[in-house]
Amino acid sequence: MGSLLLCFVLSAQETSWSSLRPDGHAPIHVMGDHMHTQGECMFSYRFMTMNMKGMLSESSEIQNATVFENYMAAPQQMTMNMHMLGFMYAPSDKLTLMVMGNYISNSMDLQTKMNVDFETSSKGFGDISVAGLLHLLSQKRQKIHANVGISIPTGSLDQRGDTPMMNNVRLAYPMQLGSGTWDSYFGATYLGQSDKTSWGFQSLYKFRLGENSEGYTLGNQWSAVGWYAFKATKSFSFSGSLDYFKIGSIDGKDAELNPMMMPLFNANNSGRNQLNLGLGSNYLISDGVFKNLRLALEVTIPLSQSVEGIQMKNGLMSTFGVQYALGHH
Repeated sequence: MGSLLLCFVLSAQETSWSSLRPDGHAPIHVMGDHMHTQGECMFSYRFMTMNMKGMLSESSEIQNATVFENYMAAPQQMTMNMHMLGFMYAPSDKLTLMVMGNYISNSMDLQTKMNVDFETSSKGFGDISVAGLLHLLSQKRQKIHANVGISIPTGSLDQRGDTPMMNNVRLAYPMQLGSGTWDSYFGATYLGQSDKTSWGFQSLYKFRLGENSEGYTLGNQWSAVGWYAFKATKSFSFSGSLDYFKIGSIDGKDAELNPMMMPLFNANNSGRNQLNLGLGSNYLISDGVFKNLRLALEVTIPLSQSVEGIQMKNGLMSTFGVQYALGHH
C-alpha cells in the first residue's frame, strides 16, 4: 500500500508544474510570476541598478551640440538604484496576495552650454504596489493566472537640487520618486514546464487614474516578457528572456519646470519603446537550515529603443534578488 501511495505522489509531481526547482521562478526582474498554495508566504528583496548615458532623438544618438541648440543644459549620464522589499501570502490555492515597496536613489551628471559640469540627486521611498494573483488554469505542467493590482502614490514629486543657474529647483521628471496618481494594472501570466526546462510569458498594462498634484499624468505603460530557463542541476538554473515595453508620453506639465532649461524638463520629451535581452541565473537551496532560500541574478541589455523627442539612452540593468518561502510542502 505504501509503495502504491509513493508511486501516486511521484506521478502527480511529474505531471504538475512545480516552483520547488531552481527554474520554478521567472527571471528575477519579473514580478508576480508565480502563485503559492494555501498558507504559504514568501519574503523577497531585490536590488536593481540601471545606467543611462548619452542622448537619443527618436532612435538616433545625438551630441551635446544638438541639445544646446534648444536647451541650456544637457544630461550626460544617470544612475538609478532601487531597493525593493516584497511579501506574498496565499489565503487559498486560488488567490495569492502581494505587496511591494521600494527605496530609490538617483544621480544625474549634466553639462551647461558654458561647459560647466554639475550633478543633481534624489532619494526616498517610491510608490507602494498591492496586487492579487488569481488562479485561472492548471493542467499538464501548465498554469495561467491573472495579475490585478494598484500602485499607491507614496513617492515624492518634489525632489529638489542646486544648479549653476539656480538653487533649490525642482528636479526633472525622471528624478522624481513616484507618479503622484493611483495607478491600476492588470494582465496575465502563463507558465509551462518540462523535466529540465521552464518557460513563461507575462503581459501587463498599467494606466494612470487622474492627474497628480503638480498638474501632470505619467504615460500609461504596456509590457510583455517571455522567458526560457534550463535546470542545470538540482540547485542551479540559467535563463534567457525578451522584454518589450511601451510607455506613453506625459499628459500636462509641472509648472515649476522650465521646458527651455534642459530636455528632461520638457514633458514633450517623454514616452519610449524598448526591447531588452535578459540573461540570468537562479540558485535554490533545497535542504538544510536555509531550505527554500533562493538567490537570483540577471542582467538585461537593450536591443533597441526609440523615444519621443530627446531623452537619455538606457544602458545595462542589473538585478540581484533573495527570496525566502515559508510553508512549502
